[in-house]
Amino acid sequence: MSFQDKTLTCRDCGQEFVWTAGEQEFFASRGLQNAPSRCPADRAARRASGGGGGGGGGYSSGPREMFTATCSNCGREARVPFQPRGDKPVYCSECFETMRPQRSRY
Repeated sequence: MSFQDKTLTCRDCGQEFVWTAGEQEFFASRGLQNAPSRCPADRAARRASGGGGGGGGGYSSGPREMFTATCSNCGREARVPFQPRGDKPVYCSECFETMRPQRSRY
């Protein structure tokens, strides 16, 4: 397959950028079918800030939503980053740390 340079427009800054034949070949070799929607500078800035979807890093654009529950161990209020379902115990930070298996430093 023969690739040719293409001029694309960045969806963040609106600037045009060239998606080179070499980059297209690289994308194809990785099984990626879509052209990049951001210029290299905005892609780098997004990676550096932990943004982006899919795989790793920061998944959301803002602070994590927290939920209130009652600690199953001590009865105090617990703030947790998930919606408690009621079928599993929920612990406050202090009880969670004491119940958590200690990790080796080595």
